[in-house]
Amino acid sequence: MKTILKTAFILLAGGLIFNSCSEDFLDVNVDPKAASSDQVQVEYFINNSITGTQMDPHVAERAYVLYWKTAARQHRVNGAVALGTYNDGWSSDYYSYLSGWLKTANLAVNVAEEKMANGSDFPYTPNLLQAARIWRVYLMSEFTDNFGPMPIDGFSGENPEFREVKDVYYFMLDELSDATSKIDLNITAPPSISKFDKAYGFDFLKWKKYGNSMRMRLAMRLSEVDEAKAKAEFEAAASGDIIMTHDDNFKVEERPGWDPLSGVMTREWNSQPLSSTLNNLFLGLGGIPSADQLPAELHDHIKPADYMGQKYENHWPTYTNDPSNGFWLDGLPAKIDPRAYKAFIIPGYFDNPDFSFFPSWTQDARTTKRNLLDENDQVVDSIDGAFTWNAAPLGAWGDRTSRNQVAFYTGTQPRLSQKFRRSNDHRIFFGNWETYFLVAEAAVRGWSAPMDAKTAYEAGVTASFEYWGVQDHVTDYLQSEDYNRAGTSAKFDHMAEPPASVTMTYVDGYTSEEGTHTMTFPTNTIYKNGSVKNDALTKIITQKYLAQLPWLPLEAWNDHRRLGLPFMENPAVDQPITTLPDLTQSSYMTNHVRFFPQRLKYPSGLANSNPDGYSQAVGFLGGPDEILTPLWWAQKP
Repeated sequence: MKTILKTAFILLAGGLIFNSCSEDFLDVNVDPKAASSDQVQVEYFINNSITGTQMDPHVAERAYVLYWKTAARQHRVNGAVALGTYNDGWSSDYYSYLSGWLKTANLAVNVAEEKMANGSDFPYTPNLLQAARIWRVYLMSEFTDNFGPMPIDGFSGENPEFREVKDVYYFMLDELSDATSKIDLNITAPPSISKFDKAYGFDFLKWKKYGNSMRMRLAMRLSEVDEAKAKAEFEAAASGDIIMTHDDNFKVEERPGWDPLSGVMTREWNSQPLSSTLNNLFLGLGGIPSADQLPAELHDHIKPADYMGQKYENHWPTYTNDPSNGFWLDGLPAKIDPRAYKAFIIPGYFDNPDFSFFPSWTQDARTTKRNLLDENDQVVDSIDGAFTWNAAPLGAWGDRTSRNQVAFYTGTQPRLSQKFRRSNDHRIFFGNWETYFLVAEAAVRGWSAPMDAKTAYEAGVTASFEYWGVQDHVTDYLQSEDYNRAGTSAKFDHMAEPPASVTMTYVDGYTSEEGTHTMTFPTNTIYKNGSVKNDALTKIITQKYLAQLPWLPLEAWNDHRRLGLPFMENPAVDQPITTLPDLTQSSYMTNHVRFFPQRLKYPSGLANSNPDGYSQAVGFLGGPDEILTPLWWAQKP
């Protein structure tokens, strides 16, 4: 144990793995050479790894906001990973941070095992060991779901050996099975150490539920490539204690400042506007009228249900399969998912306490009037974005980007609620709604599950509505047969496919003439070759995707890579996108795997610091070290 104690204490004394909160500090005003087992406790390392993983603003902006949220289309960022590009500096920072969190989790495991071996443990130490193993699996899943092949026994020494993704998943599932089975619920942790677990306060029943629920999550990841293993692991996990209530959610409280506990979405220069993907899923879904959700003073802004908006065909892109493209809704939608107005605040609605005025050093958020220009930079039309609801598709718009001063501007777009930007919330790593949607999917697949698919689906939707405080609408919502713009409805038993198209009205933005538009529901050829839009699995994943907003973008991205669900519009290709070479003006109306990011490239420093490991990793990828190379468990081109 001496080597582990020495390493651990040097880390503690050097301040390399502890944050700045005084209550989190071990008293390091001692001689490191005199370190004893009493001074190096398992809970210190568990605390440190969980705290670090919550992400300080530096790495959160890179990984959480610019990579995960962008890839998952939880907001609109026109560039980076969404268009097949990456930033090696961002990846290097994230890889370094994540490796550190894994090293600390490994130390927690190793110190616990050594204490148990030499008799310096406490009665609760074996349970701390299992919690550390469960947490280490989460970190491993984060690593492999981003980069791919990774070390199984690494992060405790130099130049670890990389393993293929299948091996990593089998290891993680075995770890979760063994760790949850060894938690002794008859043993409790003393109150004196509860502060070292920011998620559960070392409530070991909750750790067991988290371990089993995460095993369900990881098992379902294998559903398309290794169904027998997925089914067996899922059924075993689902038969145990799992996360079912909001009280069981794995979450970490935020706090203002600049440290690992600061909010992950707090950087003011990231406006985090509504994405076209979210907008198309929200519009009409559940059939709840905007008039039933908004105060009376906003009702005059609500438009008819069959109204597309003002048409500006010269200022929006041509080559995209976004069904809302080309229109500016000069008001608010007639019907919309009730979570939409809670997650994204209406432009110009300054009296809303959750309106975000970021960036605070400009007037951009308060400025709602903008112009459309012609090729000579002359004003064609002036638009007031106040009390409107719009989202611009991603992609290469060509010269329409510079001529359109409305679509991308901070003050004219619905943007993420300030609720998530104040550093006074909880970052959620696993919510109870996810458990229900996992169970619903398992039931649809014919696996043994704790409840039938409909019951689980409706429980998941209800859990999400409860989180957002809109549960008063959930009964009507779950009975709605209204389609969103992806062609999906909320009622579980309503399996009728939408019509090929619907007739909508619009107003020509240039001439003010009224007209009709044939809106065609998009074809998602990644899922079942585009043959269905409203089957049970599409409903489940659509609702799961909306429920995961904004705390679980990585899981939302994972589901899209695994299934091609929910529908995500292709980036516009009015100009070629060199990083998405297969997306062209001939292919843009259907969806393909190669139109969407599949992973993060390894940072460039890995090839220099561990060339053998890097070579192993790339060899296991089954393709080049590129953004568009799918992982083992994902859909293939």
